[in-house]
Amino acid sequence: MLKIKNLNVYYGGIHAVKDVSIHVPEGKIVTLIGANGAGKSSTIRAISGLLKHTSGEVVYNGAGNANLLKKTPEEIVRSGVVMCPEGRRILPHLTVEENLRLGAYIRTDKDGVEKDIDWVYELFPRLKERSWQKGGTLSGGEQQMLAVGRALMSRPNVIMLDEPSLGLAPLLVREVFDIIEEINAQGKTVLLVEQNAFAALKIAHYAYVLEVGAVSLEGPGQELLADPRVKEAYLGG
Repeated sequence: MLKIKNLNVYYGGIHAVKDVSIHVPEGKIVTLIGANGAGKSSTIRAISGLLKHTSGEVVYNGAGNANLLKKTPEEIVRSGVVMCPEGRRILPHLTVEENLRLGAYIRTDKDGVEKDIDWVYELFPRLKERSWQKGGTLSGGEQQMLAVGRALMSRPNVIMLDEPSLGLAPLLVREVFDIIEEINAQGKTVLLVEQNAFAALKIAHYAYVLEVGAVSLEGPGQELLADPRVKEAYLGG
């Protein structure tokens, strides 16, 4: 569904993403793991059009094999590929429901939007209970749920999640990953960037390890979970 080919990104003189090639099949969870600064977030920010690339292609079958790197961020969202950013980035002065409706700004199907709000509330019952609250008054875990829900409101085919567990307590981390599996089970393709390698590999159908901007290992999530090199570097031995 989504094929990243020889992607290169520079920050000034720093080569942050080096010839990265990744395949995200339809209906699967694919994860990028690696240390802080490995190039994971830069990769998906380039895919989403928020970060300028130097070379490469992002071919998306859902848009007729279009190269997303030639599109604007809005065009990429309209194509069906959306990112839930690191740090949540909700609008704190808007209510929960206003944040969700903002996620559907590209849509004109009013009935569909209402159905999807109900669907997001089914996924995240706590958001329904707090639909009238300002986003900034929510807990960190609730804000993460709101950020994911807002991304889903554009009705994407591919959802890219950037560090969804960052800063959350272990119990909430487990809940967030359960929700990612549920989203995938309901037909969404997921590209997951995550520093919590153990949690990410447990749910991933396929995984890539990034080191200093380049892919160093790849394979099915369960295989990498058992790989001694991954255990030593990312799973505490």
